[in-house]
Amino acid sequence: MFFSSQQIKDRALALGFAACGIARAEPVAGEEADRLDRWLAGGCHAGMRYMENHRAIRLDPAGLVEGARSVISVALNYYPMERREPSKPYIAYYAYGKDYHDVVKRRLRQLWQAILDDCRAAVGEEEPPAARVFTDSAPILERYWAWKAGLGWIGKNTCLILPGKGSFFFLGEIVTTLEVDHYDTPLPDRCGSCERCLKACPTGALDAPRHLDASKCLSYLTIEHRGEIPPERAARLGNRLYGCDTCQLVCPWNRFATPTEVEEFRPSAELLALDWDTLRAWDEETYRRVFAHSAVKRAKYEGLTRTIRAIRRENEPPSL
Repeated sequence: MFFSSQQIKDRALALGFAACGIARAEPVAGEEADRLDRWLAGGCHAGMRYMENHRAIRLDPAGLVEGARSVISVALNYYPMERREPSKPYIAYYAYGKDYHDVVKRRLRQLWQAILDDCRAAVGEEEPPAARVFTDSAPILERYWAWKAGLGWIGKNTCLILPGKGSFFFLGEIVTTLEVDHYDTPLPDRCGSCERCLKACPTGALDAPRHLDASKCLSYLTIEHRGEIPPERAARLGNRLYGCDTCQLVCPWNRFATPTEVEEFRPSAELLALDWDTLRAWDEETYRRVFAHSAVKRAKYEGLTRTIRAIRRENEPPSL
């Protein structure tokens, strides 16, 4: 059966997603596959060796769901309701609230259940379509599929930019055997001649439009990297404890960003209060308490402690 794409989008918006689009599930275009291969061959994924795995699945959603016909892409706003004071250790906006993996997946499952209910109402006891939900949790090119589904375009900072909304969004997907009556088409690039993100990147990790060398990226180095941060990168940390939003903060499209209405992304009082004095007495108990339900756990206690050492050594804030 061909299901109403508009009905799916209406359901998604009712669940609080900022945007929803649907692309036909088919192998990733050759140009995009070549770009991925060149990026990996150049070692631009740094220590993220998992990016080398499951190439065939990454380039064809049918490897995730047999017989896949559609990829439903959604975006969920995380632009913070409240922001930490600039003098405090910097934490990337996406990690302010509860772990996005849990929040986005929960809503994706609710969306899929609503779609199933609508399918049953339309066709009765016919065998339901199959599906799996993902958010930064499987070998799938999320930004590519969001672009294919018409949510936005991939900016020169490599982030997906939603027109009139900016780039502070989590992405999620439902890969399904369900066919719809209308598939969306990609939006054109609207970055124009702007290169603010490339010029603002503190380490030159954005060395060309839409090309990120993770080995230089402060987000990678403070979150994914294991081991000490190289001195030439540590010198550019400033007060960045976890992540970096510079390439998004300078983007003109983010002047349209509005605070999220997702309550789970509201920062806790402890996270808002975390300061250099707290880090002076930093221990694993503090780490577990402050970041109990946060994506900051990705860096692990040892990773955050290493970054604190690097900030102290390279920048020597007076309060440390």
